[in-house]
Amino acid sequence: MVGPTSREIAMPAETTKYGPATLRRWRAVDADAVYQLVNESLDHLRPWMPWAAEHSRQQSAEFTVSCERAWTAGTAYTYAILSEGALVGSCGVVRHDQISGMEIGYWLAPPYTGRGLATSAVAALTIQTFSLPDIQCVEILHDEANHPSRAIPQRLGFAQIDIRKGTPQAPAEGGVRVTWRLGRAAFMQRRW
Repeated sequence: MVGPTSREIAMPAETTKYGPATLRRWRAVDADAVYQLVNESLDHLRPWMPWAAEHSRQQSAEFTVSCERAWTAGTAYTYAILSEGALVGSCGVVRHDQISGMEIGYWLAPPYTGRGLATSAVAALTIQTFSLPDIQCVEILHDEANHPSRAIPQRLGFAQIDIRKGTPQAPAEGGVRVTWRLGRAAFMQRRW
């Protein structure tokens, strides 16, 4: 009889909380909620998120189905961000072959920015990511022009490891990608 693999055993929590942010795993049944949240946030998202230009009900449904598939496969873990029960954004981590870790992405609906929710959500997500035994680092990438996204890895003690010119992917981007990394050893010594 073959036993379970380490990936079958080690999974992040489906729901977690840190500070004012609660994370809940996205499910396929959440497609309408994703559509509504993105629709209400389009003016805020389009400048920075290339996928927002193609926003549709079908895209929302495909997103939530892909979230379930990736979770099961262990390739990505994507969460709804909630605050006091209200759906306020999304965050997730995805595995990359280039690093021995995962890359974090996140966004909030405009009325909820500037309250520490994104920082709390990324902290919760980072804790869950390092609960996976094979993860040695977590990275955050953002365009240099996106100053709010820069503040989050700075607050959480990520180290800036790279700045690289590239092609802008969204209208507000300048095409300079900044990479931040938090290794397992630094995570274990964190003060947040």
